[in-house]
Amino acid sequence: MANIKSAQKRIRSSEKRRVGNLAVKTQVKSARRKTNAALSEGVVETATEAVSSYSSVLDKAVKRGVIKKNTATRRKTRATEALRKLSA
Repeated sequence: MANIKSAQKRIRSSEKRRVGNLAVKTQVKSARRKTNAALSEGVVETATEAVSSYSSVLDKAVKRGVIKKNTATRRKTRATEALRKLSA
């Protein structure tokens, strides 16, 4: 445990951020699993809905600073490409 007051505060705030980031990362992973399941199912309507919600979750994670912008862009692009292949 830290002896300096500011270091103790830093530990407390880091823990709060870690827990919050973990919750957002869990949402991203759940949305990715749902999207992959919908894409593998082969129904275009549900897959479109899943990709849309996945994009929204990714954008929110970027806004909170949990994941990087390019990571979210790459994942959204891959999901939309898979959707395009499914609907073609």
